[in-house]
Amino acid sequence: MSAASRIDAAPAEGNRQLLVLTGLLQLERRARATTTVEEFGFLAVNETPGLVRYRQAVLWSSLGRVAALSGVPLVDRNTPYVLWLGRVLAWAHAAHGNGGPVPLAAADLPPDLARDWADWLPPHGLWLPLGPNGALLLARDEAWSTAENHVLGYVADAYGHAWSALERRRGGWRLPKRGRVVLVALALALAAGALALPMPQSALAPAEVIARAPTVVRAPIDGVVDRFEVAPNEAVSEGQVLLALDRTRLLNRLDVARKALEVAEAEHRQASQQALFDSRSKANLATLKGRVDQQAAEVAYVRELLSRIEIRAPRVGIAIFDDVNDWIGKPVGIGKRILVVADPKETELEIRLPVADAIALETGAEVRLFLNVDPQRPIPARLSFAGYQADVTPEGVLAYRLKATFDSGTSVPRIGLKGIAKLYGEDSTLGYALLRRPLAALRQRLGV
Repeated sequence: MSAASRIDAAPAEGNRQLLVLTGLLQLERRARATTTVEEFGFLAVNETPGLVRYRQAVLWSSLGRVAALSGVPLVDRNTPYVLWLGRVLAWAHAAHGNGGPVPLAAADLPPDLARDWADWLPPHGLWLPLGPNGALLLARDEAWSTAENHVLGYVADAYGHAWSALERRRGGWRLPKRGRVVLVALALALAAGALALPMPQSALAPAEVIARAPTVVRAPIDGVVDRFEVAPNEAVSEGQVLLALDRTRLLNRLDVARKALEVAEAEHRQASQQALFDSRSKANLATLKGRVDQQAAEVAYVRELLSRIEIRAPRVGIAIFDDVNDWIGKPVGIGKRILVVADPKETELEIRLPVADAIALETGAEVRLFLNVDPQRPIPARLSFAGYQADVTPEGVLAYRLKATFDSGTSVPRIGLKGIAKLYGEDSTLGYALLRRPLAALRQRLGV
């Protein structure tokens, strides 16, 4: 090369170095100006090409995950590419640590990782540690020169400093490692102590206020409901007419029985008159007399049935039944339950405890009722009955039937009100209360 050529090349080389230095300073300033780790990661993988050329860049966090990818706004950590990168970078961190830039290629990796390199990355990679927080992997088709490694060493130092500052700003003051260990141990001890705190077992179940010892009013005969004389939940007195059955069928039957009785009596009178001079008529008198008695008994029986058409209240209280229109015209058989008469002041609580929530309960256990109409004021009660066999509720839930009596001195709620009952069982620990349902579900699933 002539002297003139060397003189012309010197300014060009100086300009190139000046451009590289300017780009390095600008990149460093932008890295230190980032306010979040996400913003820093985007800059590190997408803005570094202004300084050196590469095709792909990966920012890896020392927490063991891929933090950012070039050309991708968000990282999906479940894709095969990202999972493979995590394994490769974890190996590189274990192999090269936090030293300077290290060229990385497929030949440097273990066989299980190297065979996928050509599918995911260009041939030549560069491992660029960024301090204790992670590292940057750059990959391209050309080999990395010594000058580029030297420049990227300065970049790595600036990136590492900026990343550390962001982590300190985000995490604030941190305890030293020994202090963190002590704090974790103390937290575990406190958690274990809290799980051992004694507390009673409890369960929630739907509940309804029902009448205690109500008198059931049943249909005395077969018939059809004709009319009601009282309204639902109306106060009634003893002997008051509650409802009446249709009497048409019985009146027709009574007319037929009366006609049959008149015929039997006429036949008996005729036979009595003929018996004075006819011996055969005298022999039939006993049979005809029996037929008269039979028809007379039929008439008396139908009259008795007619006297039961009107159903009366057996006691003082309120008549509890559904809508009147649900009963009018409805056929009922003898013994069919129609309504109940109960004292509104004598109530109790019926609880349906699902089998999945069942706990050990003793008679006299504490119960609290939270009414739907007034859940802020619980009503105390005591368990008085617990069924041993579970039945299916109208909602299709297998549940035990429980009953509870309200404590004396409390305001008795109205019959028919519903709510949620909280039942208290034997004493246990907080840990058992928290793990009871998961353990029960696990046992059912495993069959142990």
